[in-house]
Amino acid sequence: MAFDPASLRFDEKGLIPAIAQDENDGAVLMLAWMNAEAVARTLETGRVTYWSRSRQAFWTKGETSGHIQELVDFRVDCDRDCLLLVVRQTGPACHTNRRSCFYTAVRDGDEVELLAPMG
Repeated sequence: MAFDPASLRFDEKGLIPAIAQDENDGAVLMLAWMNAEAVARTLETGRVTYWSRSRQAFWTKGETSGHIQELVDFRVDCDRDCLLLVVRQTGPACHTNRRSCFYTAVRDGDEVELLAPMG
C-alpha cells in the first residue's frame, strides 16, 4: 500500500510533531515540527527537513551546523498525528551542543542536568 501524505493529521496551523530518535541506541534526540512540504522534502532527499515556527521557514537539520540527520526510517503513529523519525545523527542534535534536547530531568522536585555540551 502506497503512503499517502494527505492521510496525516496536521494541526490547525498545518503542522505535525516529529520526534527524532537515534538509530543506534533508540535515544530520543529532539522534537520539532513538519508541514506537508517538510514531510515531502524529507522523504524525497533522505535528509530531515523541519518547519521552523519562529522563523516561518524550512530548515534541513545540519545545514548550518553540520550536525546532519539522515533518515533511516519514517514512522507514523496510530492516530496519524505524530511522526517518529529514526535517524543517523552526525554530532549533537540539540542547538545547545548536546546529544539530545532532553538533557534536563526533574527528580525529587529538582532539575538535574543529565548531559553536558559536547566538545
